[in-house]
Amino acid sequence: MQLQGTEIVDTFAEAFGMRYARVIVTAEDEYWLEAAIREFTGYSSSVIACDLETGLECRLAPAATPDGRPGAAILLFGFSTDALAKAVPQRVGQCVMTCPSTALYDGLPDAEKTIPVGKNIRFFGDGYQKSKQVAGNRYWRVPVMDGEFLVVSTIGVEQGVAGGNVILQTRDKTSGLAAARRGVEAVAELPQVITPFPGGVARSGSKVGSQYKALPASTADAYCPTLRGRVESQLHPDAHCAYEIVIDGIDEAAVGQAMTAAIQAAAGEDVVAITAGNYGGKLGKHHFHLQQLLAENDATAATEN
Repeated sequence: MQLQGTEIVDTFAEAFGMRYARVIVTAEDEYWLEAAIREFTGYSSSVIACDLETGLECRLAPAATPDGRPGAAILLFGFSTDALAKAVPQRVGQCVMTCPSTALYDGLPDAEKTIPVGKNIRFFGDGYQKSKQVAGNRYWRVPVMDGEFLVVSTIGVEQGVAGGNVILQTRDKTSGLAAARRGVEAVAELPQVITPFPGGVARSGSKVGSQYKALPASTADAYCPTLRGRVESQLHPDAHCAYEIVIDGIDEAAVGQAMTAAIQAAAGEDVVAITAGNYGGKLGKHHFHLQQLLAENDATAATEN
């Protein structure tokens, strides 16, 4: 299959089931909101070594937030509810409560499972914290030096999908960076998904396992151009650079839509091939076949027209 001169390899991305939470962060203005987002979503590209995979889902206008201030929806993914229960309160306490003017709300109020957030952070108030209920939801008001930090007591947790991916193979680094940006920017326009790596892109794609027993993962040598001739390369003969866009989402449909958007936006001149990372279907139960995604998108577009 060819798309705008780019070969779409007949393969699939292998993704995993993960638990996720969604929080709404608000602040006095865009400057402090951006500061909170940047801090809250830092060091969270991969659960290989990070406590969570997180990212900005979307910005929210004041009319769409609980307190009528500028806001953002942030998605947080972990392997289990327990992992989220440990990491989310720590990130909120260190990265949101410390940021001037912020407040934090639950973005999944109808979820059956919940984890404590404000319920734990309230103890920072040293006995001066106060509880309040709004529309059946409990919040904590923790005294801080610019007034109070308002934080919801618990947040919802749902089952999501993480690890959807596309690998862009390009003639050189310049064209690869441009294609990667196009792909990430297309995903950023969609709801219910995030691209957790720096700028949405991983240059250090990984494989399961390593020759060093202590490491659970190591470099994806099949896509490293400097290892051609030393390993069984999966690079196109004309490719000298590869970048991976990893996508986490609330369900299969959201991840599949985002992968399709990334492929369509990235394909073009100097992108010689687009493929995806998988482990033969042995590890993740969610399989996204690239050619099938594009064919289904074309069929949907034809029906709508």
